[in-house]
Amino acid sequence: MNKINALFANNKDRKLLSLYFCAGCPTLEGTGDVIKAMERKGIDMIEVGIPFSDPLADGPVIQSAGTKALKNGMTVKKLFAQLKAIKNEVQLPLVLMGYLNPIMHYGIEKFFQSCVESGVSGTIIPDLPFDDYLKVVKPIADKYDIRVIMMITPETSEERIRFIDEHTDGFIYMVSSASITGAQSSFGDAKLAYFNHINAMNLRNPRMIGFGISNKQTLTSAQDNAAGAIIGSKFVTLLNEVGCPDQALDLLFEALKK
Repeated sequence: MNKINALFANNKDRKLLSLYFCAGCPTLEGTGDVIKAMERKGIDMIEVGIPFSDPLADGPVIQSAGTKALKNGMTVKKLFAQLKAIKNEVQLPLVLMGYLNPIMHYGIEKFFQSCVESGVSGTIIPDLPFDDYLKVVKPIADKYDIRVIMMITPETSEERIRFIDEHTDGFIYMVSSASITGAQSSFGDAKLAYFNHINAMNLRNPRMIGFGISNKQTLTSAQDNAAGAIIGSKFVTLLNEVGCPDQALDLLFEALKK
């Protein structure tokens, strides 16, 4: 079974925590150390960002991390080599999050084949048109048993959400707001109403809520309304500040209690 599917199947009564970081930031060779630190600290799933020069959905923190990673020399090829080097040391699901341009440049089939070879279980491609996913990407991803995770936002129609739910597997990435990434102090009534609306749809796929989670209030709101939460900007900020992934994780856990 794909590791993403196994994670949700085996943890139906426990709220999950997934973290994002950008490969190649703060250091080019630190990807493996960050992943292994996350696994030691009990993170359930990891999103590894592929840096790109023209991101669409990323806020200032992750944009800056991507710029630094590119300056450090991170490439898709180098990232796969780093992941392959630690494949036998990592048990939890890895999800690559990146934009379509670098993946097409690398080669779509080659990309999914490399995912298998390096222990990656899924991908998130925010700018992948759904029609292209169905016609081009999904058949290749299915061939290699890699999950392609789709995002929904408060602006996504119910019809579209049900279509995504029908044609994807693994989980649905539920974006907390129709804006870019970045830490927030709280989720207001409109976002909670959105969460409740999606809950009432009784979707087939489990959901993870991301964007804006940085403290106890936002974490609790996300975990109360989905299978778990995804944290990106807050962890990326801490990792850049202290450099050491173990220390950054400890600081994150402290922040999530406040």
